[in-house]
Amino acid sequence: MPHPTRDDPRTRRRALPRLRRDHFIDLRPFRVSPAFARLWVGSTLAGLGGQLTIVAVMLHVYELTGDTFAVSMVAVVGLVPMIIAGLYGGMLADAFDRRLVALIAASVTFVSTLLLAILAWSGHESVGWLFALSAANSIVGATKSAITPRLLPRELLPAAAALQGITVGIMVMAGPALAGVLVAFTGYAWTYSIDVVLMTSLFLGLWTLPRIRPEGEIVRPGLESLRDGMRFLKRAPNIRLQYILDITAMTFGHPIALFPAIGAVLLGGGPITTGALTASIAAGAFASSLFSGPIGRYRWHGIGIQRSIQVFGMATAVFGLVLAARALGWFAPERVDESHANIALIVLAMITLAVTGAADNVSAIYRSTMMQAAVPDTMRGRLQGVFMVVVAGGPRVGALYAGTLATLTALWVPSLVGGLVIVALVGVLVRLNPGFRAYDAEHPTP
Repeated sequence: MPHPTRDDPRTRRRALPRLRRDHFIDLRPFRVSPAFARLWVGSTLAGLGGQLTIVAVMLHVYELTGDTFAVSMVAVVGLVPMIIAGLYGGMLADAFDRRLVALIAASVTFVSTLLLAILAWSGHESVGWLFALSAANSIVGATKSAITPRLLPRELLPAAAALQGITVGIMVMAGPALAGVLVAFTGYAWTYSIDVVLMTSLFLGLWTLPRIRPEGEIVRPGLESLRDGMRFLKRAPNIRLQYILDITAMTFGHPIALFPAIGAVLLGGGPITTGALTASIAAGAFASSLFSGPIGRYRWHGIGIQRSIQVFGMATAVFGLVLAARALGWFAPERVDESHANIALIVLAMITLAVTGAADNVSAIYRSTMMQAAVPDTMRGRLQGVFMVVVAGGPRVGALYAGTLATLTALWVPSLVGGLVIVALVGVLVRLNPGFRAYDAEHPTP
């Protein structure tokens, strides 16, 4: 049996301090596991750099083509590689050293970003190259999520998930705005190059990890490994239901695709309103992570997921009501366009969206903790891979729902109807699965 490393939580369990009773985010994961702290810092900086490149590529494609459809295809071309990488990367994480698998995945992203920078500096960039390298850039695996439970004791997994919410908040709030400034003042080559530099921090975080071999029976990557994971999922009602609940929320409560039209014709303010509405979701997620102390102390994670998603649904419905108020002429100025905005309703809309971001992040904390604590180590990579497919596919289905229903009715209808559907459907699904409501974090069962 290998000797535990100094970063192994088994050598530190007895030294854990008593649970904190304040309302701020629990920072003990940084103190308990320096390896987790290094990985978190590296992932946050690399994620911020990734947002710079994502936004820069979209701006770059629009500059070369002048076609908004071509810009939308940047996300589409990366969907299939993301799904394949999620599923296959999960199988690799369950069969090989997870540190090595994560390093290989990071290397693919690093090389693709470096090629983007080289092409931009040399002036040989093209739409085809931007599409191809963006697709390669989307190849991220489920390995890092499967690593976390091996670095921390189970009782600190909710705190680790909350810290991930901080990472996402920083990425989504700061990344797009910073990308726009960098492209405007320095150009695409410098923007891609800055991402290359930030990516090196992820390598430092991964390189200093101990070897993390999967525990239990190892199944060779391939179709049988995937089937093995699906068979386990059939026997894991709690994990299966959290997937279904997340898809429900993202399908009926993801109106981001409508934000440009809302800013242009309904609330006014144009792109500024679009950016403000988008940023408010991330701000809500960031704030809920910052004040996440009580979340980690609540042991009934199934109930926590149900209630947070239903709050998400109610806030989404209220957002629809705010839009309906403008469409029906309530509290509306005589003129609304890119230069004239309904500030009062925009502020109300931002508040409701901030609530959706906060509620979704609380749900994500409980869902991530349940996944990492209840799923056996030998299955963790594959189940994280399936979860990545859910996370990647849900918002895209949501965009289709919102766009179709708004075209057939009005811009406010998808959010109002979708929010009410979420509240009702989640209530019914959880009621039909009493074991989910009884899920106890101190005795996790998949």
